[in-house]
Amino acid sequence: MTDLGARIAGAPITWGVDGSPGWGFLMDRDRVMAEMREVGLSATEIGPDGYLPTDPGELREYVAGFDLEVVGGFVPAVLHMDDRFEAGLPYVERASKALSAAGAKVLVLGPTSHLDGYDTSIQLDDAEWATFFVNLRRLQDIAKQNGLSTGLHPHWGMAVERREHVERVLASSDVDICLDTGHLYIGGADPVEIARAAAGRVNHVHVKDVVGELAEQVRSGETTFKQATLDGMFPPAGDGDVDLKGVIEVLEADGFDGWYVLEQDVSLDADPAPGEGPAIDAEQSVRFLRSLAEG
Repeated sequence: MTDLGARIAGAPITWGVDGSPGWGFLMDRDRVMAEMREVGLSATEIGPDGYLPTDPGELREYVAGFDLEVVGGFVPAVLHMDDRFEAGLPYVERASKALSAAGAKVLVLGPTSHLDGYDTSIQLDDAEWATFFVNLRRLQDIAKQNGLSTGLHPHWGMAVERREHVERVLASSDVDICLDTGHLYIGGADPVEIARAAAGRVNHVHVKDVVGELAEQVRSGETTFKQATLDGMFPPAGDGDVDLKGVIEVLEADGFDGWYVLEQDVSLDADPAPGEGPAIDAEQSVRFLRSLAEG
C-alpha cells in the first residue's frame, strides 16, 4: 500500500454539500476546495449538479486553481422506470462529458429511488429489475463513449441498498462497483466480503466509517438515515465499526489502483465558523488513511 497516500481524494458531501432536497446548509465552494487542499487531499469529486462549474473547461480550471484534480462525480439516475430514466438522460450525458473533459475516469452511478431523499427503502420487483439492467447498459454505453467507466454505488435509500441487491447486480451485469464502505455496512453487508466478491470489478472507493449502533437503528426503521447522520453515524475514519483496514488490504492485494475518496456524509444547519466544521474530521480521516499506507 505504498502509494495509497497519493490516492486519497475528497468529496463535497464530506463538507455537507448534498443535492437532495432539504439536506442542509451548503458551504461556499471556494472554502470547501481550499479546505480540501489544506487537509491534504489532492483531488475531488464534483458534488451535486451545479455546485462546481458545469462547463468542462471552467471546471478543470477551477479545481486546478486549488491544486486539485477531478477524479469522478456522483451521478444519480432512476434506472428501474423508463420514463424517469429518459427524463434524466440529458443530465447523464452532460455530466459524462464534463467529467471526461475535466480528466476524470469514473462516473459514479447512484441508482436512485423515484422518491426524494434517502429515508425510504424500496424493493424492485422482477419486472423493475429487468428494466433496471436494460437502462444500466444504456448508461454504461454513454459513459464509455465519453471515455469513462461506470462505478455503480450501492446506497441506502436507493434501488441497490442491501447485500442481496449488490449480489444481484454482480451476477446479472458486468458493471464495476464504487465500493462505499459506509453504505454497504448500513445495508447489512460486510464491506470486506463485498470487496472479495467484487474482485476485479471495484473501480472507485468511497471511504466512510460508521457507528454500528446507529446503523442498526436505520436498518430496523427506528430512525431515519438523515437523523442518524445528524446524530453522528459517520465519525472520522478509524473511529467507527467498519473494518477499513481490511477493505483496503483486500483491494490493494487485488491490484486496485484507483482513488480512495473520503466521502463522510455530513449535514450542516449553518456555515461553520473559521477553523471549525467538517475540515476537522476530514483531517483526522486523512491522517488515519495515511497511517494505513505507512503501516
